[in-house]
Amino acid sequence: MKPLVSIITPMFNSEDFISETINSVISQTYTNWELFLIDDCSTDKTLQIVNQFVSQYPNIKLLKNDTNLGAAITRNKGIEVSQGKYIAFLDADDLWKPQKLQHQIAFMETQNCDVSFSSYEQMNETGKPLNKLIKALRELTYQKYLKSNYIGNLTGMYNVEVLGKIMVPNLRKRQDWAMWLMAIKKSGKPAKGIQESLAVYRVRKDSMSSNKINLIKYNYWVYRKGLGFSTLKSVFYMLGFLYEHFFVKSKLVIKV
Repeated sequence: MKPLVSIITPMFNSEDFISETINSVISQTYTNWELFLIDDCSTDKTLQIVNQFVSQYPNIKLLKNDTNLGAAITRNKGIEVSQGKYIAFLDADDLWKPQKLQHQIAFMETQNCDVSFSSYEQMNETGKPLNKLIKALRELTYQKYLKSNYIGNLTGMYNVEVLGKIMVPNLRKRQDWAMWLMAIKKSGKPAKGIQESLAVYRVRKDSMSSNKINLIKYNYWVYRKGLGFSTLKSVFYMLGFLYEHFFVKSKLVIKV
């Protein structure tokens, strides 16, 4: 039997995009999955929309926070109840291509890797393609990953049977980077990148990729709070990040 994949999707006031996101999971050519939609006290029509899917699909499950807890704790609630051999993440405004799970599971099973990710594309808030491809590195070591966030969270997947459940650190932003760092470190092997584009990331006005000041600020806190580095060590790595992000990683952004 094909291994079960647990998909974790936190939601907060996601009525504009959640249907499209869920449909991109339903459209997967790989069918052995469970989708956990965890609502962080939405005040719009998110729950009304999601309940329509829950009533039709037994493998789509809704969890609700009693109070607004933020993305990290919300993701962790889904991770805690997940039962899959693999855990993958999809935010409530992003999309997967139909072959995403099929190709990624086959890749992980044949390559014997614990953590994988893929190339992905970008679209704007209205869904218009930005004609940008973010190319995945073929291999990503822990030391390389410390320098910059090379894993698009919507493309990442890890093997729970090997690594156990990796919980997301309670950081306001960039908690996914800290989580993937922990996963790669625990694996002891490089993460492996799939060259094929398997997902589409929505760049919104409040997206980290659209605000360079916040990008720098929250990345610093990954070093300082997420990884527990000293102030001096955090500043040292932050300087390395600036070089890596703007002069090395930028070369992986390809116009298409």
